[in-house]
Amino acid sequence: MKNQKIVGITLAAAVALSTFSCNRDKFLDVNTSPNSPAVVTMPLLFTSTVVYSGFVATNDLGRAAALFVQHKAGTGNQMADYDRYNIRGSFDNQWNLELYGGTLINSQTLIDLAATKSSPAYGGIAKLLKAYNFSIATDLYGDVPYSQALKGRENQHPRYDKQEDIYKGNSALGIQSLIDLVKEGLADLDKPSTLKPGTTDDPVYGKTANNIAQWKKMGNMLLLKFANTISKKEPALATSLINQAAAGAFTSNADDFEVPFGSASGNQNPLYSFNYVNRPLDQMLSQRLLDSMRVVNDPRLPIYFTPTPTPTATVNPTGTVTTLPGPLVNGVPTPTFLTFTGYQNGGTASGLTIPAIGNRSRYNIYIRGNSGEAPARLLTNFQRLFILAESALTLPGVTVAGTAQSLYQDAIRASMTKTGITDAAVTAYFAANPNVATLRGTTEQKRNQIITQKWIAWVGNGIEAYNDYRRTGYPKLAPVLNPAGDDGILPQRFALPLSELTANAGAEGQDVNIRTSVPVWWATK
Repeated sequence: MKNQKIVGITLAAAVALSTFSCNRDKFLDVNTSPNSPAVVTMPLLFTSTVVYSGFVATNDLGRAAALFVQHKAGTGNQMADYDRYNIRGSFDNQWNLELYGGTLINSQTLIDLAATKSSPAYGGIAKLLKAYNFSIATDLYGDVPYSQALKGRENQHPRYDKQEDIYKGNSALGIQSLIDLVKEGLADLDKPSTLKPGTTDDPVYGKTANNIAQWKKMGNMLLLKFANTISKKEPALATSLINQAAAGAFTSNADDFEVPFGSASGNQNPLYSFNYVNRPLDQMLSQRLLDSMRVVNDPRLPIYFTPTPTPTATVNPTGTVTTLPGPLVNGVPTPTFLTFTGYQNGGTASGLTIPAIGNRSRYNIYIRGNSGEAPARLLTNFQRLFILAESALTLPGVTVAGTAQSLYQDAIRASMTKTGITDAAVTAYFAANPNVATLRGTTEQKRNQIITQKWIAWVGNGIEAYNDYRRTGYPKLAPVLNPAGDDGILPQRFALPLSELTANAGAEGQDVNIRTSVPVWWATK
């Protein structure tokens, strides 16, 4: 593992990684001391760490996850391989540079620097960011270097900690849990601080009246996310954590933890850079998601994805063209009809016709921005409401306001209004689709409804939808055409990069041939 002190990565530098390949190591091979004012300041390091967190979630790891959960389908190059579960030998840069050599080392460096400056406001937020990004690493890979990582030359071969210990802690091994790391960060935010992030260096909450209060909400939202992640494996711990954190978490869409990007080249959201600049031919809307949204006339479809020209000839025999009525007005579709074109996951290996780029439904402005300025949406109010709805349904000891039914509808409403759909249109949508609006059947059938709607809400953040799918098995996804990869099934974890297995002696206990079909700890029954 690379353990250099990599610091001060600005927005432009972070986003520029999406276009680097062979030169990435040289680009980030920095060994100067982070404590030197000539190298980095807390504000610069803070901004870069926040922005890099959004970059990690929307770059290659997020793109692959979006294919696995069939938000998108791969139509060329690596995306076509990932779509069929061929992921071995991939993501070295994401592991070495974006996670361990990016967000994680930056977070730790900021924690250390804040301690020398008597500024726990910076250090506390850095702990929240460190916990968030370590959760990405362990959720995707399982056991990872954690308690001994980020120590530079002090330990260049860190031990792999068990995922259970990463989430729950292990005092005998000196492992602080992610949960306790977040709580420690929240406690820091209550302490007097010589310096605090503000309007000039806080890209997420800097414009709010009290950005520290907003970061506290983010921390409690992170605890809800962790509780939900481990809820099937550790229901008692999850229940306790939800009861502690729910009241302090988000209360509206305005609280969302979303990282802004810009429209200038090098500052753009990776979902724009990849899909509209660097590799516009490699991905498009999945037919599975299209069918799921079309059947109920979901008004988010034309907000998430671009319509395509109405076909003038026979529809492609793969059935990829779907026509959707226009937006609902007082519960009645408008006369305008929109056509969307999806693609079957794994279809490239079957020789299915790939539509020309002008006839593909691709991410629309809400997801990628006009020129890349759409934010990366990492933790959201609708996520909170879906978590509480599922918890009210499945965890008897949870004491939160609302029922599973009311929280479920509130979650869908929060997702829709976030995209710009009016309250009246959401109400009309519920009236027109009672099978969506009302939870029905057994507990598992109701959970399926909740997670399916959460899956739709998470378009643009494939990692969160991938976590939910592995934890619950919902939504029910059809197998891709011509699956490959390990055992021909949807990966339950990412394969460790070969560079890590060969460079880190601490990885000796990690089987180089561990099957990607083996579930991670919190997903095992």
